[in-house]
Amino acid sequence: MTQQPSTPAPNSPVTVIGLGPMGLALAETLMKNGHPTTVWNRTPGKARNLVAGGARLAASVADAVAASPLTVVCLKDYATLYEVFGSAAGAAAAGRALVNLNSGTPKEAHAAASWAAARGVAYLDGAIMVPPPLVGEPGAAFLYSGPREVFAAHRDTLARLGDPRHLGSDPGLAVLHNAALLGLMYATMNGFLHAAALVGSAGVPAAEFAELAVNRFLPTVVDATLVAQAPDLDAGHYPGGLGTMEMNLNALEHIALTCEEQGVHAGQPLLMRDIAAQAIRDGHGASNYLAVFEVFKKEAAPGAR
Repeated sequence: MTQQPSTPAPNSPVTVIGLGPMGLALAETLMKNGHPTTVWNRTPGKARNLVAGGARLAASVADAVAASPLTVVCLKDYATLYEVFGSAAGAAAAGRALVNLNSGTPKEAHAAASWAAARGVAYLDGAIMVPPPLVGEPGAAFLYSGPREVFAAHRDTLARLGDPRHLGSDPGLAVLHNAALLGLMYATMNGFLHAAALVGSAGVPAAEFAELAVNRFLPTVVDATLVAQAPDLDAGHYPGGLGTMEMNLNALEHIALTCEEQGVHAGQPLLMRDIAAQAIRDGHGASNYLAVFEVFKKEAAPGAR
């Protein structure tokens, strides 16, 4: 049965396992905030500056875990977590809390939670939504999922790293949100990069276009629309009074044709066109563009990926 840790004292000891760029940032931030910090990494030399600043370098993972009531793990993936911990470290973690901040899938997060429970470890899965330089800065979002009591016991320590948001008891929620938010980031960046390439075909500098696109168009048109109409997604309500899917398909076809005329990659607008066309085939021709949400909720048909 998983042990539930008691609330640690302020500035209690913390262990950080994994000293890539993000792990280093985590350890440095904890030390800066007065937490006695133990670190471990498969390449001990990466801890040199941390040790010079007052961190303790553990000789083994078991030693590192035993040094603190809370261990923060920042490794490549779940397979590396199991490899690094092994049997000795897993036993040493019994009765302690482990926060796992590596990336993966919800299925892997559930398996890790079961792995921890079998060893008596209080476990939270998590995701870091900022790059290393922003760790510890105001507004840095850190997502956690798993038992609320484990989160509550260590919230003050986790808040040193950034804004800690507990998403629920389902251990897969943090990595699910991570995938969703990163997907949004890549889609947004690709949208801007493609748009900049399109206007760039006529000699418009990206810096000039960014001022219009990012500072004006996105906040006024896109951001405001999504925030205002998000409740409609939950309700499945897509009124087409201000523009139907049929109208949007026409616009997407014109975007694709413009790309072809200008000699710019047309794959992205063609994909969007095909998704809108699918929504129309599904009966949403008179709905607004947000009805593509109904297409995204279903698995892609074979051959459509």
